[in-house]
Parts: sequence; C-alpha cells; structure tokens
Amino acid sequence: MAYCPNGAVWNASATIGRRVDGQGSAKARQRDGHELPVAAPSGASAILGGASVLRAADLDVGRARERRRQRRLARLAMVLWVATLAVWWRVLSGGSLNPLDGLSLGPEAMLWLPAVLLILVIGVVMLLPMVGQGRSPHLLYRPEQIDVGLDDVKGLGPLRDEVVKTLNLFLGYATFRDRLGGNPRRGILFEGKPGTGKTHMAKAMARHAGVPFLFVSATSFQSMWYGMTARKIRAYFKALRKVASQEGGAIGFIEEIDAIGGRRGGLEGGGDGPVSPGTGGTVNELLVQLQSFDTPPFGERTAGRLIEWVNGWLPAHAQVSKRPPRYNNILVIAATNRADGLDPALLRPGRFDRRLYFDLPNAVGRRELIDYFLAGKSHDRELDDDTMRAELAHLTFGYTPVMIEHLLDESLIWALRAGRDGMRWVDISQAKLSEEIGLKQPVAYTPLEKEMVATHEAGHAVAAYLSGVGRRLEVLSIVKRKDALGLLAHNDTEERWTRTRTELLAFLRIACAGMAAEELWFGESTTGPGGDLVSATGIAAQMVGALGMADSLVSFVAMEEGLNQRNVVAKVLSDPDGRARTDRLLKEAKMAVKEQLDLHRPLVEALRDALLDREELIGDEILEVLRQAEAVLAGPVPVRNAPSLLANRPAPPRELADRGRDG
Repeated sequence: MAYCPNGAVWNASATIGRRVDGQGSAKARQRDGHELPVAAPSGASAILGGASVLRAADLDVGRARERRRQRRLARLAMVLWVATLAVWWRVLSGGSLNPLDGLSLGPEAMLWLPAVLLILVIGVVMLLPMVGQGRSPHLLYRPEQIDVGLDDVKGLGPLRDEVVKTLNLFLGYATFRDRLGGNPRRGILFEGKPGTGKTHMAKAMARHAGVPFLFVSATSFQSMWYGMTARKIRAYFKALRKVASQEGGAIGFIEEIDAIGGRRGGLEGGGDGPVSPGTGGTVNELLVQLQSFDTPPFGERTAGRLIEWVNGWLPAHAQVSKRPPRYNNILVIAATNRADGLDPALLRPGRFDRRLYFDLPNAVGRRELIDYFLAGKSHDRELDDDTMRAELAHLTFGYTPVMIEHLLDESLIWALRAGRDGMRWVDISQAKLSEEIGLKQPVAYTPLEKEMVATHEAGHAVAAYLSGVGRRLEVLSIVKRKDALGLLAHNDTEERWTRTRTELLAFLRIACAGMAAEELWFGESTTGPGGDLVSATGIAAQMVGALGMADSLVSFVAMEEGLNQRNVVAKVLSDPDGRARTDRLLKEAKMAVKEQLDLHRPLVEALRDALLDREELIGDEILEVLRQAEAVLAGPVPVRNAPSLLANRPAPPRELADRGRDG
C-alpha cells in the first residue's frame, strides 16, 4: 500500500489487470493484440489523469448503473408483492381470478360500439402524425452494437490521448465533482475536414465508455412545421437524460451541427449581417438544452409540486425539503467542418468548451492507416515491403483516412479487372490516377495536335526536372482525362508544410513551361495553357496579396467586405497595383522558363518523342528518358521538318542545325 501525492491511498488490490514496469508506469492489458480498459486505481489523479481507458464497472458510471438496477429490482418486487396480495385476497374471498369477470356491455353494445371504435381510429389517425413529428430523431446504439474501438482509430495519436482523458473524466464524473470540486466536461466539438475520422472517433468513445450512444443528424431536427424543430431538440435531450439516468451515463453525437447551430443574425447562419435565415429560435433552444442537462424528470417535478403545495400549509420551521436535481452524466459530441460559422454562444465554457481539430494525417499517421487497411485487404506480397509502403504513405500526402481506404478499395477493383485476386502497386497507381484526374478517355489526335500536346507536357516535365526545388516526377501522359488532354503529376521529394519564395517562383515557371514550349517549337501557343494560367495566376496573386513576396507587405486577406466576401485572388486582381505586380511575376516566370527550355531543347524533344511512342510515362521511365538525353546532349541533333499547317513554326537554332548537318 502506498500514498498518492494528493493524499489518497493507493490500494494494490484495486489495480487488477494492470502491471507496473520498472519506471512505475501502468500499462494496459492486451488481449489478441487489442488494448483493453484497465481497472481503476483508488487515487483521483490516477483515475482521471491516466493514459489508458478505465473500466466503467470500476468507476462512478458502473456504481450509478448498479444503484439503478437495484432500484429497478425493488420496484419490481413491490409490484409483484401487491399483485400477489390481490390474488390471495380474491382466492380467500372466493372471487374469480379473471379481472373481467362480471363485465357486461349490454345487448345494445353492437349498436354503439362500432361508432365509438370508428371515432377512436379517426382520432388516432389524425393525432399520430403530430405526435410523431415531435419525437426525437436519434438512433440508439448499445456498446455491443458498435464494432469500432479506440484500437481501430489510426493516424490520430494526439487526439486519441485527449479523448482517453475525456473518457476517464466522463467515467469518473462523481469523483471529479465531489472529491475535486470540478465541473466535468459536458460538450466536445469535433471540427475538421470531411473524412478525417470525427464520427469514427465518437463511436469508438461510446464503445469503450460502455454507455449507450445516441446518434442524430442535425438536419433530421428540421421540420416544415413552426416550432417543431425546437420540440425535436427538446425530445432528443430528454431522451439523453432518460438513458443517462438508467445507464449511469450516455453519449450523444450530433452530426453536422452547423445545420442548426449557425451564427444568429447572419446570412445563412454564417455572418453578422442584418439578414437572418430564421435559425435564431433553433439556436436558442439548443443553447437552453445544453444548459439544462439536470432538468428533473416528470415524476420528480410532480413530487416537487406536491411538496410545494404541502409546504404552503406548514410553518417555516416545519417545511419539507425538496430533493436536489439529480446529476445526469451526459457527454454531447458535435461534429462539423464549418466551425467558424457556429454561433459563439455554443462555444463558451459549459457548452462545447473543448474543441478538437481533426487535421489531415501526417506521414506517420498515413503509414499507420495503410498498415491497418492492408491488413484486412487482399494484396500481393510486394506491398508488404516497408519501402513500398513508405512510398505509398508519401504519395498519399493530403489524403484523409477515408480517402486512403477508398484508394485501396479502388485498387482492388483494378486488380479484379486484371484477373488478379489481390492488389499490386500498378493497381494502386491506376486507382490514384483515376481518382485524382479521371479515367482514360482516349481520343484520336491529328499528328500535329499529338505533337503539340506532347511538346506542351514535355515542357512542363523538363521545367520541373530542372527546377532545383526537389520535385519528383510521377506521371507524364498525353492520354485525355476529363478536360485535360495531357498531364504532368509531380510531387515533393519529402513531406513539406511550408513553401519558400524560390519554390513558388519555380511553380510559376513549371506552370508557364507548357506555353513557352509551344511558342519555342511552334511559334505560337494553343488553348492548352488555359488551365495552367489559372493555377499560375492563383499562385502569383497569393504571393502579391497574402504572402508579402512581391515587394509589398500589404495583405489583402485583412480586408473586410461585409456580405460580398471575395477570395484573395479577386481582391488582388481588382486592385490596379496588385494586378500589375501579378502580371509582372507571370511574365518574368514565362521569360525565365522559355530561356531555360531553349537551352535544354534535347531534353524536351526526348520526352516529346517518348510520349509520341508510348503516350504515358510513369515514375522512373521519365527519369530514364531525361538521363539518356543528358548523356547524348553533346551528340548530333537531328533537324525535324515543320508540318505545313504551321507557317510560323520557327526553325531550329542555327547551332543545333549545324550540329545536325555535321552528324
């Protein structure tokens, strides 16, 4: 037996299922590779501050559930006792045990009974829809019905630790309130991009907490009848209180809470302007319910009114005291990807006072997700290689957990199309291309058009290869996908979270390289660079108006425009000076890359010819062509004849033509 820092006694017998290592840290039990909840130590700090989820049966939730079970058994015994006395009384008095014995409706019942039944049916048909409109739209899941645990939550390490501590506070609510004098958390807001695991985490919390999980979509509260939305919200929180009183606790989850919790007084619930979509009453009801968890049930309210009536006849010194409201152990979790549009009153302490942001997983998190998903999906042995899995984690930068799982599912579909029972790396590559860019839509190019597209994409690839900012060439293609006649897919050689001015200028040169290549080889540009100019203009406008990289530190993002909000590109281009700076950056990038491509014509032509032959190059195939072209850069360069349709097509540079004749 030892003593905790807070003075509580640590009882070794209370640590069943835990073992202490050489440093004294408690470790959770393991069963079949899954972490199990551990028994609760006796110290309050150990209960509430542990790194593992504790067992509900050992904490306040389990004790409250046991008290509720005993009261339920006592009520059942009382009912059975009264029924038994009634039966024995009828037996001893010689009466019939049939409670309907002696009941007679008379000979005229066939005349009036059908009319009464018809009226009752009509009344039920008319009232039933109105009664159903006000019911809570939630779905209740028991812990054993949820197949997701905290062990299935991957790629969210820091959030998982915070969730475990919140669960321990939830399970030990009475200890936190009575022994430490704190107020347990009543609401948590999960915010983040779609598919980052918000609902997944909430279900795992309910499974490990061992309490019912009441799921509801915020849109299901909405109704065409005035006042019915607020009534549904009240019904939902009433159901939460009822379940919590019966089970010792309950977790409520409101999906997409921005549908009913938008900022009051703003356009579509998202601003502070004078226009309101009419959600103010809904938000008000939600705010009231979040502060009314301890509203007593109907029975206690009736008993309280009776006590008040009795106290009205009693003197002050003989007043009957009312029972204080019972604490309902409820944890409400809300999820949204538009947290900035929520009403500020929802985020104050006492409501959703804890905000957890679900960010995109980093490289380590993506690797965890890939290992977890591949463990349950059929795949070739080549995907078990650590290097290949690390490469896949790198290629999925910016992916959410849902996107990674969907990518592997699509890879299985590609494998089935190829007649294989398991996915391979080539299937993942095809699935990634089809998901990000689209399916192949081969078209019949004219010879000149095919050469133009190949030259355009080769210019992009050479500019990226020579950029000097660590670009990795992944796919180079002239096969039509969606609106793109060709594409270059390139990525960072290492995971990056910030960009330098040098990198952004390199991105501008890569974007302008297609147009520059067309002008160098064909004398004029086509409509192909239109999409490139869109992305290049966006980058240049960000450099001018948001990043301070164009001889000005003024940020256009700081501009407040009321209801007519514009993005930073629109703000910069609407300003004459900002537009001039943006145009100057684009023209300088085009001039620089045009000069660069002119000095490395053999590289562009080598990639162009490879694309004309194979139409698509992937990964090392691109680098192989470029390295072979660099190896023979000093060799003779053949002179290509210009098609007759391009009258303005420039001739090759004189030094290249001379080298071609000398060869």
